[in-house]
Amino acid sequence: MKRLTRFVRPSFGLLGRIVAILLLTTALEFGVSTLLYERASQFSVRDDEARRLAEHLVIARRLVAESPPDRREAMAEELTTDRYELRWSPELPPPPPISPLLDGMLQQVLEWEPTLRTSDLRLRLSSPGRSSVVSGGLRLPDGSWLYFRTLESLRTINLAWERVLLALIPAIGLIVIGGLLVRQTLLPMRHLARAADRVGRSGPEGAPIAVSEAGPGEVRRVVAAFNSMQARIHRLIEDRTRALAAVGHDLRTPLARLRLRAERVSDDELRETLDSDLAEMEAMIASLLAFLGGEGEPEQPVLIDLAVLTATVADDASDLGHDVTYEGPDHFDCRLRPSGMKRALVNLVENAVHHADTVRIRLKVLDDAVVLSVEDDGPGIPEEDLPLVLEPFVRLDTARKRDTIGFGLGLSIVVRAVEAEGGEFRLSNRPTGGLCAEIRLPLPCTA
Repeated sequence: MKRLTRFVRPSFGLLGRIVAILLLTTALEFGVSTLLYERASQFSVRDDEARRLAEHLVIARRLVAESPPDRREAMAEELTTDRYELRWSPELPPPPPISPLLDGMLQQVLEWEPTLRTSDLRLRLSSPGRSSVVSGGLRLPDGSWLYFRTLESLRTINLAWERVLLALIPAIGLIVIGGLLVRQTLLPMRHLARAADRVGRSGPEGAPIAVSEAGPGEVRRVVAAFNSMQARIHRLIEDRTRALAAVGHDLRTPLARLRLRAERVSDDELRETLDSDLAEMEAMIASLLAFLGGEGEPEQPVLIDLAVLTATVADDASDLGHDVTYEGPDHFDCRLRPSGMKRALVNLVENAVHHADTVRIRLKVLDDAVVLSVEDDGPGIPEEDLPLVLEPFVRLDTARKRDTIGFGLGLSIVVRAVEAEGGEFRLSNRPTGGLCAEIRLPLPCTA
């Protein structure tokens, strides 16, 4: 089933993509820069920490080693500072081997104080994964061990998220300002999009609305090309409309002469045959001109009584001897294009009475839409052929039992009329037999 669509503005357009790209690149660049800065700062801190530890251990080792054994424990306590704690005891076992996590720090200590290379210096983390307190020991010349422990945790790699977020505030502000500037730059493209949506929907004067050529050079060239294209399309439409109007006039004139001559034919059967052929030709010309838009200027929506219009179409068909009835409210005001909507209803009713005995037109007012349905008790249409009958110049004579006239444009004209009102047209087979043609118009009924 063919579904009518309208222009929908994308929710995430070019401006949103540019802002997103700016935000992403700025955040990545700032994050990487902060990470590298923090790592470089951390290396500097580790280097300073290793140098201070090396200097303290060299002095402590020399002073403790030169002290008598009974004074070494007291000397270690005197050498304890706010940063390092020292202990000495001949009864303590040697510390465990070096921790792999502190290989780099050990090498820095030994590079600053090469004399510590003979002391079997050992470093380890007191609680790996939870703190950065370094402990360890070094061997004195007499084989005893001097133990040490840092009283402050060594600084580890820290991204300092608070600083990152604070620093991102001006970056976000710059992105917002940049987005506003980009939005202003792309404003002509928005005007171009609105103008492109109006192509084919000319105003009352029928003239195309040119877009102002502003913005960067590339945008101005696009707008200029669009204005030129719009003017060419408008000229083509005008030429086609004038040609169709002329063709319609030229064809109807000889048809009128033929009808006058047919009335002079004395043979009743021949005269009826000629009248039938002339009526078919007139119906074909009328449907073709209506589909191709050759009957005057574009119609504008006006406030009409849709219920009265629908009931009038049903009464006209009944006056011609068809079983057509209307069900719905007596009055319902709606802003529509009256000629287009009436032509759509007439086409649906004529299509129904050609293939069915009983036709019902129903008008329902729902919460969000107005529904017009034309139901008949005819043979219906095969499900696989329902989308095809909405196409122009398509006739499924094998699906119906009686002959029809025209080019097969009746339903295509209905589709175009409903599309102009922003509505939706559906065809479906009724469960009890027959066809249901439904026009659904949004509330309020405005184009």
